[in-house]
Amino acid sequence: MGKVAVGTAVVCAAAACVAAALVVRHRTRSSGKWGRATAIAKELEEQCWTPISKLRQVADALDVEMHAGLASEGGCKLKMLITYVDNLPSGDEKGLFYALDLGGTNFRTLRVHLGGKEKGVVKIESEEVSIPPHLMTGSSQELFDFIASKLAKFVSSEPEELHPPPGRQRELGFTFSFPVKQTSIASGTLIKWTKGFNIEDAVGEDVVGGLTKSLEKIGLDMRVAALVNDTVGTVARARFSNQDVIAGVILGTGTNAAYVECAHAIPKWQGLLPKSGEMVINMEWGNFCSSHLPLTEYDQALDAESLNPGEQIFEKIVSGMYLGDIVRRVLLKMAEEVDFFGDTVPPKLRIPFVLRTPDMSAMHHDTSSDLKVVGNKLKDILEINNTSLKTRKIVVELCDIVATRGARLSAAGIFSILKKIGRDTVKDGKKQKSVVALDGGLFEHYAKFRSSLESTLKELLGDEADETVGIEHSNDGSGIGAALLAASNSQYLGVQES
Repeated sequence: MGKVAVGTAVVCAAAACVAAALVVRHRTRSSGKWGRATAIAKELEEQCWTPISKLRQVADALDVEMHAGLASEGGCKLKMLITYVDNLPSGDEKGLFYALDLGGTNFRTLRVHLGGKEKGVVKIESEEVSIPPHLMTGSSQELFDFIASKLAKFVSSEPEELHPPPGRQRELGFTFSFPVKQTSIASGTLIKWTKGFNIEDAVGEDVVGGLTKSLEKIGLDMRVAALVNDTVGTVARARFSNQDVIAGVILGTGTNAAYVECAHAIPKWQGLLPKSGEMVINMEWGNFCSSHLPLTEYDQALDAESLNPGEQIFEKIVSGMYLGDIVRRVLLKMAEEVDFFGDTVPPKLRIPFVLRTPDMSAMHHDTSSDLKVVGNKLKDILEINNTSLKTRKIVVELCDIVATRGARLSAAGIFSILKKIGRDTVKDGKKQKSVVALDGGLFEHYAKFRSSLESTLKELLGDEADETVGIEHSNDGSGIGAALLAASNSQYLGVQES
């Protein structure tokens, strides 16, 4: 063999050795990457672990806070607000009632025709109106004048045969989804604005009084019969058709719960005991916090960077506003520490809330063999291309860990309510059933979240779960529920017309 041939062979052999070394190094790095990524996922799973023993501790801590909040105002993690709703729908309500649902940059007007036990909710008509931006920072009179004018226009479309008889006012349920200190069933003072509103002259004033002045100004003869929180409306919506309903829970962008409490069990209640002996309590449970909650470094970072650090901790690990961002934060750590998506960190992954919970849900429910939905979401939202099946599987695993924790903690919250009120009453020879009404996009549309919540509640309740406790979906408590509360608190009780 000539010198040239020998030299070429040596060069080729050396190149082959280098190539082999690079392959080994790549495999080692790749193996190390997956090992570290898996370790991060495993650590998250351990920190989010919610065995039944821990859930019972969470429920016990909630129970303690419930008692404290019912005993005194202020200083409690749970506000346990007295709603003045002591007369929930019986199912007998008949007639035409209106609702106004103000909770953001839009508001809804609703007309609800009730037909009692025989016909139930006969007909619902509604209209949505956008609030001009300048009215969100102007004066309260301008805002309420605008709302009153739109409400009057909606009322003008009322069918003639449903007009109230002479001398009878139309009645309205007013859902006002901002922090309010309720002072009666139909009055409450605004504590502060949220959601982009900043109308200074309304703070500390009665919001029903403001709306009523505007209604009177344009000659609309309508009375606000109930000032409503959407969670309380959820209880009312469900109670109209099922008298076993004892609580309502919102699991959507945010989370909250309300339940029917025995009036004697509210030490801070200073008024006369209601004839019904009951009072609906708005828990504001999103603000619950306890050392028993399974918090992670990602939750702590999210809280520290939020608009309200140290507040709404339960909401931040349970509700739809935050679940997707917790997953994003874990993926960001994987990208930064183990090159999970390649040598560079995808810029979009650094944007808070870029990964929404509906997107997380879509990835979690992906049943395709190649997890195509996951791949498309990573590409469309985070601009991460060409992900491997292995990568996609880890993403699904993270979604499952975060959603399962939220669902199981929600179940613990419901369990604490059932535990607090007891419900040992025997009716027709059977122990009275307790039904919890749920609403919100997280419960309605995130199937794996919902099934995990329901199965966890059965675990907590034991063998008698199906016989003594029920879960049902109660749609639109903020709208229909408000109209129903106007009906059950009508000044014409007993004389409603169908």
